[in-house]
Amino acid sequence: MNASETETTAEKPTEDVVAIMHQIGVQAKSAASRLAIASTAEKQTALRSAAAWLKKDAAVVLEANDKDMLAGEQRALSKAMLDRLKLDEARIDGIVSALQAIAELTDPVGQKMAQLDRPNGLKIERVRTPLGVIGVIFESRPNVTADAGALCLMAGNAVILRGGSDSFHSSGAIHQCMVKGLAEAGLPETAIQIVPTVDRAAVGEMLKGLDGNLDVLVPRGGKGLVQRVQDESRVPVFAHLEGICHIYVDQSADLEIAKSVVLNAKMRRTGICGAAETLLIDRAVADSHLLPLVTMLHEAGCEVRGDQAVVGSFASAIAATEEDWSTEYLDAIISVKVVDGIGEAIGHIGQYSSGHTEAVIAEDAAVVERFFNEIDSAILMHNASTQFADGGEFGMGAEIGIATGKMHARGPVGVEQLTSFKYCVRGSGQVRP
Repeated sequence: MNASETETTAEKPTEDVVAIMHQIGVQAKSAASRLAIASTAEKQTALRSAAAWLKKDAAVVLEANDKDMLAGEQRALSKAMLDRLKLDEARIDGIVSALQAIAELTDPVGQKMAQLDRPNGLKIERVRTPLGVIGVIFESRPNVTADAGALCLMAGNAVILRGGSDSFHSSGAIHQCMVKGLAEAGLPETAIQIVPTVDRAAVGEMLKGLDGNLDVLVPRGGKGLVQRVQDESRVPVFAHLEGICHIYVDQSADLEIAKSVVLNAKMRRTGICGAAETLLIDRAVADSHLLPLVTMLHEAGCEVRGDQAVVGSFASAIAATEEDWSTEYLDAIISVKVVDGIGEAIGHIGQYSSGHTEAVIAEDAAVVERFFNEIDSAILMHNASTQFADGGEFGMGAEIGIATGKMHARGPVGVEQLTSFKYCVRGSGQVRP
């Protein structure tokens, strides 16, 4: 459907959400069976074709996005939310590039992860296999439609996309490009489905597992959405609740590196989960590093909330409260604290981190190794911006999200993380005594 048809669907009252979602689940399960045996060439053709259609239909997508942006402004969405929602030619080119990059990734399906030859002659192989049907519930980022659809497809999975009302038109227009790609590759068009209603009851049906047809859920959005999915889902969830990311500037830090990294980590895009929210500065270099760093942030338009040492050194700083240390601002605000070296930094991060991404700015190798060894977040950076916490930057082509759990998938979730495995055991007549 085109953008205008998507709008009509959104305005129609849903008579039976349960029936709609059940049908979507059945169709996804059927498509997943076909995708599990799809060739690499078929999946590549679908993705390359989808990229070409997105490039060709860019004007249609931008027109749909204009409707979403106008509605968002009328609803007084925050600047951060509007930034997530907005598409322009450069961002569409980025989505196109991501689709093309995912098409070039190594197909994980069928890869041998391990092989073991037993004394009795049995040959045991552990082989990657698709998860099946993946549900992705997201809010205002329309690019998730393409990223999630492409990654799930490359890993041999069917996907059900439920975008938020904020991005309904944009996501629908992008989805049609994905469907055209599937059709040209001869793959089921129901391999990538988008929920055709903004009725919130659809989310409830996905959380129930769509009558056993849904295998994994991935929420992409605010804390409220993720919390609900984690609390209520009856199927496994890949997710992170918050992105409270820290940067620790050690006494061995190069000031110019620290300035460059801190500015980028906080201000490149303030509304993403990899944006730095707390800056920790070693007391040993507070006299030389604190003022240049917070002045730089302030001049870039960032509000500085600091502890007593920070407020005493920088007149424009606002006194931080206890709540600030555990807040994901997703805005041009940062909390700053002076700490007594790497030990106190690790303790602070351990207490307040959401387990997403942390960075250390240091030249002392021992400090870096201690930071890496003692902090248990999903992603750790040394002398690099926390905004590199992204599947595309990790060479995954794109990501379906960041997972902070410790089971199966952790950090950026790309094509390999969207597979499970099975054991294939080859024998020659062996029986167990």
